[in-house]
Amino acid sequence: MTPTQRPALTPESPPARKFTDPAAAVDHLCTLYDTAVDFLRQHFAAALAGPVPEQRIRAFYPEIRLTTSSFVQIDSRLAFGHVSGPGTHATTVTRPSLFRNYLVHQIKLLVENHDVPVWIGPSDTPIPVHFAVAQDARMTVPHEGAAGFTLRDVFDVPDLDTTNDDIINGIYDRTPGSVAPLAPFTAQRVDYSLARLAHYTATSPAHFQNHVLFTNYQFYVTEFEAYARRALADPDSGYTSFVGTSDAEITAPDQPMTPPLSLPQMPSYHLKKPDGSGITLVNIGVGPSNAKTATDHIAVLRPHAWIMVGHCAGLRNSQRLGDYVLAHAYLREDGVLNDDLPTWVPIPALAEIQIALEQSVEEIAHMDGFEMKRIMRTGTVASVDNRNWELRDQSGPVHRLSQSRAIALDMESATIAANGFRFRVPYGTLLCVSDKPLHGELKLPGMASAFYNDQVARHLMIGIRAMEMLSEMPLDRIHSRKLRAFDETAFL
Repeated sequence: MTPTQRPALTPESPPARKFTDPAAAVDHLCTLYDTAVDFLRQHFAAALAGPVPEQRIRAFYPEIRLTTSSFVQIDSRLAFGHVSGPGTHATTVTRPSLFRNYLVHQIKLLVENHDVPVWIGPSDTPIPVHFAVAQDARMTVPHEGAAGFTLRDVFDVPDLDTTNDDIINGIYDRTPGSVAPLAPFTAQRVDYSLARLAHYTATSPAHFQNHVLFTNYQFYVTEFEAYARRALADPDSGYTSFVGTSDAEITAPDQPMTPPLSLPQMPSYHLKKPDGSGITLVNIGVGPSNAKTATDHIAVLRPHAWIMVGHCAGLRNSQRLGDYVLAHAYLREDGVLNDDLPTWVPIPALAEIQIALEQSVEEIAHMDGFEMKRIMRTGTVASVDNRNWELRDQSGPVHRLSQSRAIALDMESATIAANGFRFRVPYGTLLCVSDKPLHGELKLPGMASAFYNDQVARHLMIGIRAMEMLSEMPLDRIHSRKLRAFDETAFL
């Protein structure tokens, strides 16, 4: 018999237990997960050392399960924390210690809103060995053929047939009587993104904060580190450390940070607070594909807001280099999300984000009311997938831009906003005009004015201040009903 034909060897599987205490429920999730992962690691190390196991080695993700039998109306003001009707709802869970605060909060709301316990036990979904060993720096999974045996004959490996966005895209199996999803992502989907995040950003997912700024300009990284050091010097700021690539971390303002030997594709930097309510900055570089990649994976961390603070082309002659653009609509000409979110889906501006950004501009620029119109316009931002769009025949693009009333053009903002809408993550955009190609001002060396340089320096501070304002909002206000569909998962 081959290992695949023999009964699988699994860790001792305790029966599911019911909990009304959210913290105790998450403690049990941690125990189940750690037991399963340790089991896989030990047997994987033994298999590499030899001999080859005679059985399949398998362990399972833990699961949260809730069953309700009532159509009782939950407080209609709530956007999350409840299921839409009677039945059984469940989700698999990975790395519960990383998501502890999130899980405790979500379980607490379920128990309070439905007055029933949650059940915690092993699921029937195997943990791929790659994800089990990913958190142990001493272990790696050899490529196919290098282990001395066929890996998938003995251990479970990632399965893309079941690792998808069906829940978040609303196309999951809705067969009457079937178990409905409790959370927007399955454990496999989360593990997939956690591994990708570590690869693309060169920092551990554990460092990511709940408020994420995206940029497409290296200058903002320098400014962010400078701000972080000032914040660490202020004992009242609430910030406790600053993390750069390769997980380099400082806790004092004058502490040196060793530069990385090479930068990853999307370097990330984290100004941390103990409860995760700090700020992460991700330099996604140029292009909608990068913007989609970053947001596809950061979404599983369930951030409370993400905002684009990048550069754009100003489309109006009245704009100056360094002016700000606050997006209130998006013209999606990048095409990168068309398969997941058709272009006929409107991407609305979110009042909570818009107000925070506008108030931040007022505060940092020391302007208000009509005076702010000198440096900022609110309007439609167009995003394209061609960096050299200026070289194409202008008659078609310019006509569409004019019809849409667009005031700025970039390559990332619409993708970040659209993925925020798709993933139910509050989103916004504040851009800085770096060129005006339709009016003879191309992005060329030496064109930046003193006004432009000053405005760019303020731009990041406006984004940071907006995030600090948002961090003070109650979650049920910032995660509003505007982002929720007809039949939503209970978890954010």
